[in-house]
Amino acid sequence: MRRSKPLAVVAGVAMFALAACGGGGGTETGSGGQSREFGAADEITKNPDLQAPAAEIEGATKGGTITVHLPGDPGPTDLDPTNGWSVTGNSIQQALTSRSLTQYAKNPETGAMELVPDLATDLGTPNEDFTEWTFTIRDDATWENGETITPEEVAWGICRSMDSTEFPSGPGTEYSQQFLFGAGDYKGPYSENDPNCEKWGGTEVNGQDVTIKMAKPFPDMDWWGAFMAMGPAPLGTASNPPDYGQNILSNGPYKVESFRSGEELVLVKNDQWNPESDPARHQYADKFIFKFNADQAKVDQIMLSDNTASQTTVSTQAGSTNYERINSELGDRLVQQTSQCTSFWAPDYQEISDINVRKALAWAYPYEDVWLAQGEVPGVTRVPANSVMPPGMAGKHDYFADGEQFTYNPDKAKALLAEAGYEDKPYPIKMIYYEVDPLAVAAQKQIVKGLEESGFEVNDVAVSDDPYTIWTNPDDKLNKTLNLRGVNWCSDWPSGLTMIPPLLRTGATYNTEQFSEPSIDDEMDAITELPLDEQADAWGALDEKIGTEYFPIIPTAFRNDLFVFGSKVGNPAGDGAIGAPYYKGLFVSE
Repeated sequence: MRRSKPLAVVAGVAMFALAACGGGGGTETGSGGQSREFGAADEITKNPDLQAPAAEIEGATKGGTITVHLPGDPGPTDLDPTNGWSVTGNSIQQALTSRSLTQYAKNPETGAMELVPDLATDLGTPNEDFTEWTFTIRDDATWENGETITPEEVAWGICRSMDSTEFPSGPGTEYSQQFLFGAGDYKGPYSENDPNCEKWGGTEVNGQDVTIKMAKPFPDMDWWGAFMAMGPAPLGTASNPPDYGQNILSNGPYKVESFRSGEELVLVKNDQWNPESDPARHQYADKFIFKFNADQAKVDQIMLSDNTASQTTVSTQAGSTNYERINSELGDRLVQQTSQCTSFWAPDYQEISDINVRKALAWAYPYEDVWLAQGEVPGVTRVPANSVMPPGMAGKHDYFADGEQFTYNPDKAKALLAEAGYEDKPYPIKMIYYEVDPLAVAAQKQIVKGLEESGFEVNDVAVSDDPYTIWTNPDDKLNKTLNLRGVNWCSDWPSGLTMIPPLLRTGATYNTEQFSEPSIDDEMDAITELPLDEQADAWGALDEKIGTEYFPIIPTAFRNDLFVFGSKVGNPAGDGAIGAPYYKGLFVSE
């Protein structure tokens, strides 16, 4: 799952996850503050027996408005659940507006995240070879118009996820079109002019049961079920894209009052949501206001002021400039959250075909200078990365693509460029950066400085659109001229399956480096056929093989997040399953 914040991606560093990082280093703090260091994510377990309603949170009160500032983050471009594949959008919608087969909940005793039922009564039942999964749909969950959610609407929502043409940046491109029945053949209901999904045959409805058929064994269907794309959609033309993305029908505790892409999302209570149907969500606050592309410096001052407005405010980041003061003054209201995320530079595999040039780029990246410029805290929210799979993920191998950890070293970069024939002339780089965010601009200046000192010549283009809309569009004119892109990726669930193929499989939407090696594609396919207990290490081994033999993508950082909560925001906590605040449990205290 991509991180929405372009700053993090353009700079090759993370900002915004599904699920679960580790590392070293740390930051001493001033008087009164916690001594923090980068940490690995906790394990996410399964609890198929959790029943509705969700247990009440101690001390929780109803009423009030919670305002959430998202510094430098443009947020989702639309709200269609089938199209949701960003940490920002999914963390908000999955918690508050849009339900699915399964979901994540925080265990009130341990604080750990668990995969639990949502619209399904449990985590599903597979057949012996995982080629079919059956989910029993609750009969007491409703839409915001009061109508009961039906198994047919769930089946229709799943069918929509097969349409990669209509939802080219949606998660169905990676999972439905790889694992569900008809993968690679059935193009989806809109592309096939199949408004009732009669041509597909990938789902069967029998009473309250929905059976999902697979193209090949898929043991992870219960995890995939936590995505909004595995939830219901209104039947017929009511859910036609792109209009539905601007006017969704909610089935969670909140519904959309207004939405302006890149600016603001306002959610209010959905009076038709039935808490007796939901094992994990709450409806304490009257309203949530999400403010995208917030200015980090201004937000830091808001959170430090503790005035009336800031007391019910949340920030999804604490800036490095004010980190010491925030850490010292806010105490437990500054929450450090681990997540399974890695940030990358993505040199175009065809245009920058020499592995020595790609390694030179890794030595030319001014890691800590970029992190500080973009508001991160080295050793706490960012540490250097050495692999695609993040720390804490089962099967991760510790290896170094060039024999040692990449750090900023212009001399090594120049030596590698010389080996590639660029001793007497700079190597040309063309890239984009997100001009809307002042911290992205500051980080880009450090990047250009580092590249130029390392023997590169940089042509950087400022853009006001989300860079992902450029990087993931093969027909975009500007994208065709770039030879260096980026991607910031968080696992969709705790498995190498959700890190390696989405970033490195030929044709994958977020394979922004355009890496393509048929033998590697074959190895990815083979791993999914292995016994379950062998797959984790196989993904780690493939990660190491790709990194050491091809080095197509440059890991620049593993990440943690720092969330800041106002003094009257109750239950301040992070969501380790998606690397965001735990919106399901927030309330305004009296």
